[in-house]
Amino acid sequence: MKYSIGEFASILGITADTLRLYEKHDIVRPEKGCRNNYRYFNDLDARNLLSSRWYRSMQIPLQNVAELINEAPAERVVDSIYAAQLQLEEEIRRSTMLLDKINSIHKGLKELGNALYTCRIKQMPGMYRIQQTDKNQLLQKESLKQTVQAWMELLPFTFYSFRTENTDSLSRDGELDYGWGLALLEEDQHKLGVCINDSMQYIPPGVCISSVIIISYEDYLERKDFQFMLDYAGEQGCTVNGDIYGKILFTERQEDENRTYLEINIPVST
Repeated sequence: MKYSIGEFASILGITADTLRLYEKHDIVRPEKGCRNNYRYFNDLDARNLLSSRWYRSMQIPLQNVAELINEAPAERVVDSIYAAQLQLEEEIRRSTMLLDKINSIHKGLKELGNALYTCRIKQMPGMYRIQQTDKNQLLQKESLKQTVQAWMELLPFTFYSFRTENTDSLSRDGELDYGWGLALLEEDQHKLGVCINDSMQYIPPGVCISSVIIISYEDYLERKDFQFMLDYAGEQGCTVNGDIYGKILFTERQEDENRTYLEINIPVST
């Protein structure tokens, strides 16, 4: 039996546009009427279309589906379904990692009130970072472009981080020598299989005095912003033994002012 495009689409529960797409990929081959230029589909077209929709339901690309419909031995069908299985497993793995990361971020933000201007001694994990600014001024480094593009695709596993360039600047009042850049925890680098190169700095795991402060969005980071943490280190008999680093948690806007919540970590030894 022959069906017009509208009838055929309605019977199979699809749109006429979807049917035209499958026709474009040579999955269905309508006949043209002798007296007009209308296209007519038959029952065998329905079988091909339903088989195609079955393959597509497993997220097999349409181009591959067309090949399976038109010419593919059983082994090719089995291999294609297995490839779809592996792809879905990887998507589930990445989605599970993303959910875990979002849960971790949400948990940290819920506890923000307890961390604000409160010093804690914590074991911090290792992390990799790239320097993209000198203070707040963007650097134009051609060698960083590919890494930056790749790491932007890894958000929210990557995050915006700062690091002081040398501990000597801590002895001076005013602005610090520091730079901003994307960062990635070492454990996430392993999970995501991210390759490491010479453009990346490594911050090893270690004991830090950690706190959260609030700074104006456009302000430079100064020693006075976290002097209370240095005072705490002295009270605890700790010595600063590395570059200070941290990350942006988030930025809020209130009363026409942007304020950034910033986690500060000061490596110490006792």
